[in-house]
Amino acid sequence: MAIDPICKKTVDEKTAKFTGYYKGKKYYFCTTDCKKKFDADPAKCV
Repeated sequence: MAIDPICKKTVDEKTAKFTGYYKGKKYYFCTTDCKKKFDADPAKCV
């Protein structure tokens, strides 16, 4: 299980619908809203 960097909920890597990369690391998100917040400023989120 991964932790959504925005809301801190657990996300199953195998079934996650929303993912993103920052500095070569893959991040998993529970909703599109969390992914959009991450995409806006990933450095602030990790």
